[in-house]
Amino acid sequence: MAEAAAPAPALARPSPLARTEFRHFMPIQTRWMDNDLYGHVNNVVYYSWFDTAVNRYLIEQGVLDIHAGAVIGLVIETQCNYFAPLAFPEPVEAGLRVAHLGRSSVRYQVGLYAQGAALCAASGHFVHVYVDRATRRPVPLPPDLHAVLTGLL
Repeated sequence: MAEAAAPAPALARPSPLARTEFRHFMPIQTRWMDNDLYGHVNNVVYYSWFDTAVNRYLIEQGVLDIHAGAVIGLVIETQCNYFAPLAFPEPVEAGLRVAHLGRSSVRYQVGLYAQGAALCAASGHFVHVYVDRATRRPVPLPPDLHAVLTGLL
């Protein structure tokens, strides 16, 4: 008779992150349509905010040309943990840092905060693999992009 497999260990619940864990912040305004029937921002909106925070930062830093750049970032993974609700019309602040910087990829960590809150309402990660726009094959991070991302480590 075969032995029963041991139960998988319970996963540790993540904790909300403090503001001090992030290198850059930007405001995000909630919209009426972000709320769901339960009276808070729907979970899918958080992923949109991750995308907005990362790409807005790169565009503002002058290292991402979404229309004509030779190198673009493709999302290959996202993840989010929720700790407290956010709701329209409250403003949100997105904290951004780089958790890992590879040869052709970067893992961003994003924290979403109610305005002025010490701990995040949600946090997660967002992974870009940078590819040649035409071939969609991975390429090394361009030097200017690498420099900007290094500043978020």
